[in-house]
Amino acid sequence: MARRSTCTSLAALALLLVTGCGSTPRDVPYTDLTRQAGPLEFTRITRDVFRNRDALLDVLERNNPGRTIRLPGIDFSRREIYLVAAGPRSSTGYELKVVRVRDVGDHIDVVVHERTPSLGDPVQARVTYPFVLISLPRSKEPVKLKWPGRP
Repeated sequence: MARRSTCTSLAALALLLVTGCGSTPRDVPYTDLTRQAGPLEFTRITRDVFRNRDALLDVLERNNPGRTIRLPGIDFSRREIYLVAAGPRSSTGYELKVVRVRDVGDHIDVVVHERTPSLGDPVQARVTYPFVLISLPRSKEPVKLKWPGRP
């Protein structure tokens, strides 16, 4: 009987480890740096985490040749940057918004929503490049994007 009890205890322990020890998701505070970064252009869907300034500047400069890149002071020893870009859109009516950032135990979910214009919306017909750039507390957990309506 002791062997069966040990097997049951080990199975219960394994289940707790797999499910994150019963942890409940918690909101992660973030700072939106999109406006401070200025008008940037990303010609394709882009999403990435940056844990140092050089890597971030490399991607921003590569996607925006000849454009002056403005970044606020970021303490990369305490913060990491997450970039989500939608690629080109046909009018000023498109916008990306962060819905929530949540630590779900084994990773961090960043949920974004793309606002799309309706026929009656007063928009200008020109190519735009919606993106969001947010600062998160530094973490060892991977950051995953959830973008309802996108593959």
